[in-house]
Amino acid sequence: MNYGISLDIGTSGVRGHAVDLSSGRILSTVVTECHPLPGANVMDHLTFCITNGNDKAHRILMDTVNKVIRQMGIELRRVERVAVCGNPIQLSLFQDIPVDDLAFAGENAKRERHIQDQSRDAGVFSAVDVGMEVADGAELYVPPAIRHEIGADALAMMYKSGFLDQRKNCMVTDYGTNAEMALKVGDDIFTGSAAAGPAMEGQSIRCGMLAGPGAISDLEYDFQWRCKVLDGDIMPRDGDKVDFVLERTTEEGPMHGEAKGITGTGVVAAVAVAQYDHLWKKGQLATSDGMMHFQDGVYVESKDISEAAKAIGAMRAGHFTLLEHAGIKFDEMNVMYMAGASGTYVDAMKARDVGLIPPTSTEIYQWGNTSLSLATDLLREPELLDVLQSTANSIRANHVMFASDKVFEQIYMQELSYWDEGMTLEMYNDNNATEGIQPLPRPRGHATVNRMVARDIPDLGERGLKIIHDIGTKLVGRMEGCTGCRKCETECPENALTMADDKTITVMTKNCLGTACYRCQMGCPAKVYDYASLALQD
Repeated sequence: MNYGISLDIGTSGVRGHAVDLSSGRILSTVVTECHPLPGANVMDHLTFCITNGNDKAHRILMDTVNKVIRQMGIELRRVERVAVCGNPIQLSLFQDIPVDDLAFAGENAKRERHIQDQSRDAGVFSAVDVGMEVADGAELYVPPAIRHEIGADALAMMYKSGFLDQRKNCMVTDYGTNAEMALKVGDDIFTGSAAAGPAMEGQSIRCGMLAGPGAISDLEYDFQWRCKVLDGDIMPRDGDKVDFVLERTTEEGPMHGEAKGITGTGVVAAVAVAQYDHLWKKGQLATSDGMMHFQDGVYVESKDISEAAKAIGAMRAGHFTLLEHAGIKFDEMNVMYMAGASGTYVDAMKARDVGLIPPTSTEIYQWGNTSLSLATDLLREPELLDVLQSTANSIRANHVMFASDKVFEQIYMQELSYWDEGMTLEMYNDNNATEGIQPLPRPRGHATVNRMVARDIPDLGERGLKIIHDIGTKLVGRMEGCTGCRKCETECPENALTMADDKTITVMTKNCLGTACYRCQMGCPAKVYDYASLALQD
């Protein structure tokens, strides 16, 4: 039997299938609990790469990729094909392509730094040459980016969801740490990418976790709120029933005792329920202890709701911005496609109520992981690579850089005030009118929701799902002039850093917050700590 491996390199982690090439059957699925690089979002990973070196970032990622494929239960020497999909930064790290052209917007900035744009077209490469532990001669298939800012994952969500064939005005979003989105108006496509943050993946949440067994994925109304808990096949099942106003469990469900944490969609449900039950007031949960308790000790606190609200605000600001650039009103956009784990498990009506999708959406399609799905299609049909390149070339995409866009800035600031300071919708829209921006309508009516898949990864294969936790590598080093005070160790909020008696510093990359933190470096009394000087442990 000859095998293929499909991979989705996401900001929140790596997901992969082992495939029997003769039949096209998926044999097994392996996913990681997080990304091995320091940081929780794509900008952290990009900054780590530029600051610490492309080779270091590539080696950390490939160490995890090889740990994933070793757990697939196949003979790696019999792997003939590998296909990989992901956003431009993750695929560049995977292929060891320089990422500095992705770090700077504007031709002048690139020219001043002598930065050249890298080619990210479709191609067939050597899997061994990028560092994969497979047989010599194994081919690596990489789908194209549409433009260097609009990656293969964005192409995947457009291609797999049916978005490109839709004749009505429509929008698609891949809900994750880095939310890619596109708006189609006639033959024109407007794209953007919002750094929504890790809350949408259940990260940076006190009891948060990725969508896996034991994750609370939703709250379903049944006179009180029924927790939905993912089982061993990552299917939502009935958990306990909770009354959040009276702060009590009213009924134990079949999944009682099985909850381990809460995933991003569960947090979205918590945000919605906090609004429905009038528990969210000016940035605080109005419960006796400032928490919403679910089951089995899993809870969210006010800080978690605020983190989720920032992600929701970034998504809504992105949608607003694309509509404004396209020159159309909310009422002219009624069809919505949702991709990714959060786009699969989230209750679409709750998502619309809190602002994750436009309030005028009346036709909603929920898809799974389109990035992994497209990579798997490439294993089965390698000639699809030419089709994808042709499709990418034909898309007339108008990319909007949200980071420097005035509409995005205005709406995002409004969102922060709306969620954390109690700004009313009327004031929100009055401010929009002052800036010449259309108002935000209230959700109305009931949308037709089409769940196209039962779970994020529709087919786990006959051997099922394996989640691996032993990922990431160690950065080690000694700092000249170090006094051994261990302030760097005590400052680390994630306990990712330890110092030995000989003053050797060790940082676990998967636990480190990277450039979003740097408390170890900033807190050094002797000012000798240099994060970038840490080397990979052999």
